[in-house]
Parts: sequence; C-alpha cells; structure tokens
Amino acid sequence: MNKSVFIKVGIVASLVLLNSAILANEDKPIVLKTMGSLFFGGTVKQLPNGETFHGDHGYAQFYIPQKAHNYPLIMWHGIGQSGRSYESTPDGREGFQAIMPRRNWAIYIIDQPRRGRAGRTLSTEIIQAVPTTMRESSAWNAFRNGIWNLPQKPYYYADTQFPHDPASIDEFFRQQTPDTGAEPRNLEYYKSMGNAMGELLKQTGSAILITHSNSGKYGWFSGIKNPKSIKAIVAFEPGHIVLPENEKVIDPPAGTEAAGKNMQPIRVKEEEFKKLTGMPILIIYGDHIATEPSTIFNVNIWRLSKIRAGQFVEAINKRGGDAKVISLPELGLKGNTHAPFADKNNLQVADIVEKFLQEKKLNGEDLGYAGPKKKNIQNYTIPIVEEPVTESK
Repeated sequence: MNKSVFIKVGIVASLVLLNSAILANEDKPIVLKTMGSLFFGGTVKQLPNGETFHGDHGYAQFYIPQKAHNYPLIMWHGIGQSGRSYESTPDGREGFQAIMPRRNWAIYIIDQPRRGRAGRTLSTEIIQAVPTTMRESSAWNAFRNGIWNLPQKPYYYADTQFPHDPASIDEFFRQQTPDTGAEPRNLEYYKSMGNAMGELLKQTGSAILITHSNSGKYGWFSGIKNPKSIKAIVAFEPGHIVLPENEKVIDPPAGTEAAGKNMQPIRVKEEEFKKLTGMPILIIYGDHIATEPSTIFNVNIWRLSKIRAGQFVEAINKRGGDAKVISLPELGLKGNTHAPFADKNNLQVADIVEKFLQEKKLNGEDLGYAGPKKKNIQNYTIPIVEEPVTESK
C-alpha cells in the first residue's frame, strides 16, 4: 500500500471512529433530576361583578439533568409556532428538547403569552394578519423548505436539511400555532415581553436565552430589561434588530414595500442599547438566503434580516460588545432551513451552539443547577376571605 493511500485510509478510519463516538454519546440515556412546567408573568383583571381573570402569562416546561451546567437554556419559539418547535422534529428525531439535556444542559421551553399553552387572554384587539401565518404557502417560504409561489406548485430545495417525506411535511404544517390575542407591533408590547422574561428569570435564575425568528426582538428587549440575568443570547435568524435612535445605517433594497417596512430596525435609547454589550451574542443563519430582491415577501425577509443582523453586530461591537453573525453554509453545513435546530443535521447545529457557550466559559458545572425556584407571590390574586363562621342555634 503506497503512502497516500495509507493516509487516506487512516483519515477515513479516524472519521468513522469519531462519528461512532458521537453517535454513542447521543444514544446514552437522559438522566434527569426533575422535570415539570410552570406559568410566569401575566395579569389579573378584576371584573365589575367581582369575578377575576388570570391571563397574558407565559408557559414553560423544564428538564433539569442530574448533573447540569450552571446556566439553563431558555428557548423561545417564533411566529406562528409554539414550544413544539424545539421538541421532536417533523420526522420524529430528537430536537433540542432532548439533545441539550443529554449534554447536561437544563432547558426551559416556553410558549409566549397568547400562544399555545399560554393562550388565556382577555385581549379584544384585532389580530394583525401577516403573510407567514395567513397562508401555508407563506409558511413554506418563510421556513425556506423551498418555494411555493401560487398558483405554481411547491417544491423543496434539492439539498435541503428539511425532512421532506410526506409524513414530515404533514407534521410541519400541523405544528403551526395561532395567536389567541393580538401581538401588537409597538415598543410598549416589546418591553412587556422583556418584562415577562424577567418574571421567568426570577424563578430560573441567570440563564442563556435562545430565540428564533420573531422572538428575536423579544430577546433583545429581554436582554435590555434583564442585563444581569441573561448571560448570553443565541438568536436563530432574528426577525428584527434593535438599534440606537441616532445610529445611521443604510437601508438595503427591499424588494417589496411590505418587506422593507417590516424590516426597519426597532429604535431604542442609547443607554438601553448599551445594555446588550454586556453579554455575548451569537446570531445563526441557515442556507438558501437570497442575495437579490424578490417579489416574494418571505424571500425578501431573510435577505433583509441577515443584512440588518450585520448592522446590529457592528453597532454592538463598536460600543465594546461581543456579537457575531455566522452563516452555516460558510461552516460547511449546507441546506439548512429557517429552523436549523429542527433540521436533519441538528446535532451539528447543537455542536455549534455548545462551542460558542464553551468559548464564553458558560459551560461550567460547579454551581450545581437544581431547577426553578418557587414563585414568590405574597398576596392573593383573588379577593379571598376566611370561611364565614355560622353560629349554631
């Protein structure tokens, strides 16, 4: 056997052994100290007839490994989705719900207020329709499984990491989750979502926040509102960025008026923005993001999102922060969709997240994370009294 053939055989053998070790690690049992769920934040309305209504809270399910890293991961879903996004993948493989606890990360998977298991609300505002939630064809485009431009039939990208068998596609559409109340697009509401995350952090303690798509903006406001409690933010393809009020940036070609208007930066005060410089930030993008304007709304959205993310990172770093954008194709991961954590190569995506947390020294296990604290409510939220004493005759 000549030397070059010997080297090639050695490399292949090493890769086989490495892959075997990775697979063995992913097959080991998940050992939990505890698991459960809780509600966080919310309001209580006192009605004229004396009735009460508890609503507009968030929901979190949690999994705490026996030997957990110091800081849990809080996972926030995107638009038209619920915490289901991080559970089993459309083709039935493990999602981050199982992958991360197996790697000793405690996790909290949330349903945001007015969504999924946190759907209780008295909101009477009109729910603003957006293309992504109005039509299944738009959801297909938004997730970049492929293109569905009616009246033409849909197709998927040839190299897609989305599992495109009939059952997986059916599962994908069935996980779409409607709002039960309005999701206002204004600063007041964005800040309220940051406050809601603050209520969860009172129970979880300091944590690492993972956002996806539309929850990206809520992640920024969570960081602004809770800069000491959020140790890092990992944002999968954030729908929006924040920038200081006086920060000048160039508006990229929009493609469509609706996309250009939708993707304008959210402006905040300089002192608020600077709070995001105190935590490391990783922004992750998948594949098949357009480089030229399109007539399709959701094709434009992720092209503009990626450009805006670069503007955000530049603004953070020039103020002394620590933020970066990575593109999975540039790291050798081809075909990823808008939800890389649910794609066929989600184990490799998890590796990238873990490597980032390790680089930032957030993977310690010396503190012994035990799970959520009990909710601290001092006063009753209903007008309760002691049972009346009835005098006996």
